[in-house]
Amino acid sequence: MAHKKGEGKVKNGRESESKRLGVKLYGGQVCIAGNILVRQRGTRHNPGLNVGIGKDHTLFALVAGTVEFRKRKDNKSYVSVIPA
Repeated sequence: MAHKKGEGKVKNGRESESKRLGVKLYGGQVCIAGNILVRQRGTRHNPGLNVGIGKDHTLFALVAGTVEFRKRKDNKSYVSVIPA
């Protein structure tokens, strides 16, 4: 007799898959319109010039150019795209 109940086909019933969050393009890097700049939960980084924000707080480029990270007076991080 088996002493453990069968689990069935379960890859790993304990942990969820990682969500691959974080900065995808860093300051000084060149991007095109539509590129994802940051994937995040909440607004750790805020959208600046030429940057849009998705419903899951993903920041993406609205124009082609160079990525720039900057902190303003409120000490919050803003991501902008400077057109080429």
